[in-house]
Amino acid sequence: MAKITQVDAFSAEPFGGNPAAVCILPSFPPDDWMQSVAAEMNLSETAFLVVQDDAWRLRWFTPGVEVDLCGHATLAAAHVLWEEGRLDRQHVACFLTRSGELRAEWRDEWIVLDFPADPTEDREAPDGLADALGVRIDRVATGAEYGLVEVKNEKQLRSLAPDYAALEQVHPGGLIATCESERDEWDFVSRFFAPAYGINEDPVTGSAHCTLGPWWQERLGKDEMTAYQASQRGGLVRVRPEGDRVHLGGQAVTVMKGELL
Repeated sequence: MAKITQVDAFSAEPFGGNPAAVCILPSFPPDDWMQSVAAEMNLSETAFLVVQDDAWRLRWFTPGVEVDLCGHATLAAAHVLWEEGRLDRQHVACFLTRSGELRAEWRDEWIVLDFPADPTEDREAPDGLADALGVRIDRVATGAEYGLVEVKNEKQLRSLAPDYAALEQVHPGGLIATCESERDEWDFVSRFFAPAYGINEDPVTGSAHCTLGPWWQERLGKDEMTAYQASQRGGLVRVRPEGDRVHLGGQAVTVMKGELL
């Protein structure tokens, strides 16, 4: 049997933010078993952890594929390690992943992730992208992980209702839609779509802020920003780009514990 915990990440309250499952194991089982568990959980990501010396090996699976980087499930994993007493909150959580070494620190009721930055380059919009999103696109850019489109305002952003089948064809990867916030409490707002990964819309995407951080730092001239991901569940992310890294701050709450038989 293996224990599994469901955590709502990038939220201080249950049923907000982005849910992730966390499963701590003595060793990694076959990949197809982990993929089956992720499909069974049917969350945007399930994280699998195995201790290695003073660090933890960490892998992430969507219901359809293994991914190279995931912010909210890493935040959830750190939360579980501290909550269960597997790691003291005075100690940095070190994760060994397909995206290199990632770290998490506990700071005043917030978890701060140290992730690689993913800066973008401007590009022309692929044919059919605006039609798939159903909105006029002001600007398009692409990073190593995700594409990014800027829309006119928050009203347009919140009203997006993509044609997911068309979007998967014209942009077979993760796509961020973003705009500057019209509210004083946030600097920018975003949404994230990834039908090719088996996730039409991700509720709160930590890794997307590795792209959004450098993008908005350049435009707003701020070193620290507060971001809101405007999905149905919604979630708050503190963003601080530092050269080739981005620090992402979020909160988390456990909502469910169980055992895999």
